Amino acid sequence: MNPLYRRAEYVKSAHNLSQLLPDEGREVAFAGRSNAGKSSAINTLTGQRNLARISKTPGRTQQIVFFRLDDERRLVDLPGYGYAKVPPSLKRHWEHTLGAFLSTRQSLKGLILLMDIRHPLTDYDSQMLNWCAEAGMPAHVLLTKADKLGYGNAKNVLLQVQRDLGEYGGETSAQLFSSLKPHGVEELHACLNAWLQL
Repeated sequence: MNPLYRRAEYVKSAHNLSQLLPDEGREVAFAGRSNAGKSSAINTLTGQRNLARISKTPGRTQQIVFFRLDDERRLVDLPGYGYAKVPPSLKRHWEHTLGAFLSTRQSLKGLILLMDIRHPLTDYDSQMLNWCAEAGMPAHVLLTKADKLGYGNAKNVLLQVQRDLGEYGGETSAQLFSSLKPHGVEELHACLNAWLQL
């Protein structure tokens, strides 16, 4: 693991686009349904247990959260979508904000899209992949909670998802991942290192 990940630190939370950090350097964003294990994955890849807050209530991340790796590089935790019990007006706000963030943010070099391996490629996931394709943004899918399935079943889901990703165009890839085991961390680091030029 590059030592920069272990030194990751919280910088800022933004509720709207005007509150974002300056659009410079390089950053990678993490998105996914509210119960896909996003906070656990960020903690696992940084080797820090409490960097991203984990809640028993899915959907607690309702802001764009920035974590600093160094002066030039950041990880960005986007609001969980699809499951959170939030008012329709807030859902509309986040759909607009996420779409604008993905399409206009120059420093954003890629999107890590987390999907529970038991429920991949929901309508919301498809929307995110379409946004990425339109923005020319590479996307890497983490099939989380891979430990919930046997290896053969998990591999079959991965192969199917990899085939389905071809429909979206753009630069997409997918892998198995488990924060519990942990499994797939080195593969995730390799993707991040390429996007962040580490």
